[in-house]
Amino acid sequence: PRSTLFPYTTLFRSQDDPLVAEFLDYVRYERGLSPNTVAAYGRDLARFGAWLEAAGTSPGVATSVQVRAYFSGVGGDGAPSSVARRTAAVRAFYRYLVREGVREDDPAALLRTPKRPQDLPRVLSVEEVEQVLAAVVPAGPLGQRDLAALELLYGCGLRVSELLGLRDGDVDLEGGLVRCVGKGDKERVVPMGSAAAKAVNRYVGDGRRTLLKGRRRPELILNARGRPLTRQGVDYILRTVLKRADMLGAASAHTFRHSFATHLLAAGADLRSVQEMLGHANVATTQLYTHVTVDHLREVFLETHPRARRRRGDED
Repeated sequence: PRSTLFPYTTLFRSQDDPLVAEFLDYVRYERGLSPNTVAAYGRDLARFGAWLEAAGTSPGVATSVQVRAYFSGVGGDGAPSSVARRTAAVRAFYRYLVREGVREDDPAALLRTPKRPQDLPRVLSVEEVEQVLAAVVPAGPLGQRDLAALELLYGCGLRVSELLGLRDGDVDLEGGLVRCVGKGDKERVVPMGSAAAKAVNRYVGDGRRTLLKGRRRPELILNARGRPLTRQGVDYILRTVLKRADMLGAASAHTFRHSFATHLLAAGADLRSVQEMLGHANVATTQLYTHVTVDHLREVFLETHPRARRRRGDED
């Protein structure tokens, strides 16, 4: 169990160390990292601090030998993704101390981030997306809302948080554009296709007004009581629609974002443009979808090319 790896965590909290507390404030308020990321950094640095405390020292004065010893032992246990996150937290912490002049040396400078296996995201085919959207019953305000929400998730590649953060002024129906705020409070503008624009236009002009019942709210996507829809509400909508399409469990809300990127690349969109539309800070993140596209093309080739079929049949 993880608790046995860090037996001293009850004796040390990240907030107990003023340098760690300052660093967490820095990454949240100055770098704009999400609350979940900041919380994860806090937990990782608390475990690191607990280990150092048991060794008679603290994060602010730890040596490179002690940092390496931590990651050679309990800090290096677990899934590669967890170790990579712990490494990132410790490296960022010491870079901050050096930048602020608290330390002259960086004891984590030689730490190497473990390579994580590349998990290809689940992607729906174009036909499957159409099947899901066709299962929405766009009758009444809630049906109009459901179709608008799913069309925006797929048609613009939005994250759920970005969808729920939309305001009524963020959608330019005439220009076919959506302005959203992504990770790190970074704003971007994404083109919106005609199908999404049609669904949103109908919802804004009819269903949303009905849900508001004369009240005023800035949020675009509302629940049945005219209040902002929650993430749990999106999950419920998607489960209902997937069940109706006989595809329950086949996709999550984020699958529509993956499918958006993959379908664009498969149709010839350049990687840089897709990166901008997804709001990725690094193009390497977007390149993940090129692997999905290659796998799809390979599958199509093996299923349709006469010589590929013959060769596969001979091997069987």
